[in-house]
Amino acid sequence: MDKIKVLILGSGGREHVLAWKIAQSPSVEKIYCAPGNGGIASLAQCIPIGVTDTEEIIRFAKSEDIDLVVVAPENPLAAGMVDELEKAGIRAFGPYKNAAVIESSKMFSKNLMKKYGIPTAAYEIFSDMDAAIEYLSGVRFPVVVKADGLALGKGVIIALDYEEAVKAVQDMMSDKVFGSAGERVIVEEFLTGHEVSVLAFTDGKTLVPMVSAQDHKRALDNDEGLNTGGMGAFSPSRFYTDELNTLCMKSIFMPTMEAMNKEGRTFKGVLYFGLILTDDGPKVIEYNCRFGDPEAQVVLPRLKTDIIEVINAIIDGRLDSVKIEWEDSAAVCVIMASGGYPGKYRTGLEICGLEKAEESVGVVVFHAGTRLESGKHYTAGGRVLGVTAVADTMDNARDKAYAAARCISFDDVHYRTDIGIKKD
Repeated sequence: MDKIKVLILGSGGREHVLAWKIAQSPSVEKIYCAPGNGGIASLAQCIPIGVTDTEEIIRFAKSEDIDLVVVAPENPLAAGMVDELEKAGIRAFGPYKNAAVIESSKMFSKNLMKKYGIPTAAYEIFSDMDAAIEYLSGVRFPVVVKADGLALGKGVIIALDYEEAVKAVQDMMSDKVFGSAGERVIVEEFLTGHEVSVLAFTDGKTLVPMVSAQDHKRALDNDEGLNTGGMGAFSPSRFYTDELNTLCMKSIFMPTMEAMNKEGRTFKGVLYFGLILTDDGPKVIEYNCRFGDPEAQVVLPRLKTDIIEVINAIIDGRLDSVKIEWEDSAAVCVIMASGGYPGKYRTGLEICGLEKAEESVGVVVFHAGTRLESGKHYTAGGRVLGVTAVADTMDNARDKAYAAARCISFDDVHYRTDIGIKKD
């Protein structure tokens, strides 16, 4: 069998775990990553091209005879990167632009769920700020205010009272804190229950859920502090049972795939379901059109099947021919962040202890925001590292992840101490 060259687009922890998993495939000869980071550099040749620079990515892929491009982040997917790569004759993994809209427009996804009877929170959509503020005067609090477009995982505000809700609307629609993403806002019923992330492989005909995960969005222990892109994750969820999976397949997963087909937006790739397990049953909080981050760091280490085999089956529309298997294990990922994140933070700080951290069997340190210079790693982002451990039980995985995290140091390092523990 001819070995292939793979190009991964992206620069975070999700891309590092993808490179790590792809490198395990016997069918892969060489991996490139654009732009990559200091950790990915140990697995792939990093290329200084931005993830939305379509022309340069196509030029590079052709010049290096790339056999497969894996488009990992949401921005290039929403911009139509897969469409353009395919037009140029380059094999690519990820949904087309018209399917990636399930994440890039919350208005689209909410209206899709409403049209096809997929359970979600009650909502109203506004393009006029005054109308949104007037509506808030008659709702029950807390309430959720969401920017319609892509906001790097931060365009969602849980407002506890009228004043907070009005400020959220004004920040999004008037002050443009999320840019054009806030031109429209969704005001949504606040749901209570356990949150679960379920990612699924789908080729538009077959849908195969991955093992469940839960992430921790808040910056501080006990789910306090500001909302972030994610301070850690664990898999499996303590609350997501086989019975719930069967129910979600029937009421959410398959209906979503079929709804996208009916809308002429067949989804091929990784479809992420952000769920909440309410007293009235599971409901959808959000969809993503790609692997979650940091959920990918706890889900992919448990995947036994060759990921390239899965990717090729999805692209070719034959996912039903692949048996996808998972380790009977638990995984915990602790995000080590820069002090001040998600607000202001410093970069360029030397990271020490990485080799010692990975000495334990079952521990891998995925780089999210690092750069490599003269053999040393330095911080280059808010979320710096994802220390991931896999073990036979959740408690053992937690112990290993935190033991490894304590080996690593850089100035102002910050991480939560309760990842893998979710209060009832």
